[in-house]
Amino acid sequence: MTQPGHVNAHTHLYSALAPYGIGAPSRAPVNFVEILEAVWWRLDRALDEKTLRAGTRAYVAEALLAGPTALVDHHESPNFIEGSLDVLADACEEFGMRAVLTYGATERNGGRAEAARGLAECARFVHGNRRPLVRGLVGLHASFTVSDATVREAGELCRALGTVMHVHVAEDTADVADAHARGFAGPYERLRDLGALPEGSLMAHGVWLSPEQVRDAHARGLWLLHNPRSNANNRVGYARSLAASPRVALGTDGFPSDLPLELQELLALAAAEGDTAGDAALRARLDAGRTLMAERFGGEAALEQDRVEMRPDAAGTPRPWRVTVAGRVVVDEGRLVGADIEQLRADAREAAPGLWRRMESDPWPR
Repeated sequence: MTQPGHVNAHTHLYSALAPYGIGAPSRAPVNFVEILEAVWWRLDRALDEKTLRAGTRAYVAEALLAGPTALVDHHESPNFIEGSLDVLADACEEFGMRAVLTYGATERNGGRAEAARGLAECARFVHGNRRPLVRGLVGLHASFTVSDATVREAGELCRALGTVMHVHVAEDTADVADAHARGFAGPYERLRDLGALPEGSLMAHGVWLSPEQVRDAHARGLWLLHNPRSNANNRVGYARSLAASPRVALGTDGFPSDLPLELQELLALAAAEGDTAGDAALRARLDAGRTLMAERFGGEAALEQDRVEMRPDAAGTPRPWRVTVAGRVVVDEGRLVGADIEQLRADAREAAPGLWRRMESDPWPR
């Protein structure tokens, strides 16, 4: 059976080494912001070019073996900003993964100067990228980590580059409380009213958006990216209000790019939470990523040769047998073409300890 390739509509390649031995923080985080501070913000500060490259190459290869033909990545590496998107793009182009990439500008480590460097990396990449399989966007980490001035500058950059925004929105109540403290009705209204959400922009999570906010986002042609496994793992809640828009695509937020598993988790969570969106609407989120990707690559015709042939494994479970991206066979007979997956995993295992050492030397809280 041959089918269109799936799209992982929101992931974090910077977290790719986490399965290779990341340790627990010295004390247990008690809320979402503490999870970010104790784990993910320490990890992204510890990244250098070597560890980012090893993790990205392993993640992209594993993703192709799982069946997706495209991914949308939201990246941060505060101590390796300039050139970081090239590392991600090179791996995607090398193995044949279609990708949309951005750097999530933030002020959480170095203030406005850090944010300016992040936006400059987005601009440099969008201007300079010539890889056929890769596109660039403008990115903000999340509105609660940037000032109004940076939000405005990000929106201006979108318009100057003729592209759109990719940003975390209302993943947790902390984002909502921050927007209220700044005088806005919510993080969505803050980004919208400051001009940072051009039509076609991508808002990840949306757990704490209301149905009215989601309907407004739909009317403005915005995308919402649902990451059910991650939301459950971080205990931030269930994104029930996303049912108010059909422009919702499924992502993994750094979890492995097994989109059928993500859909399975979504259906289970929806049943447990009493989500009335309906089975068909929830399943449509898996296919919506392809529409999102078509918007960034000039139409559905650009994706016609992104296909996956499925065959049953020894247990009778359908698995990707042949994966084709832009007409190029990148997985054949269930094996990666042009690279050894075991060597890529070994490279990731070798790079990981240096990352953990740098994380351990980074105090929390800062």
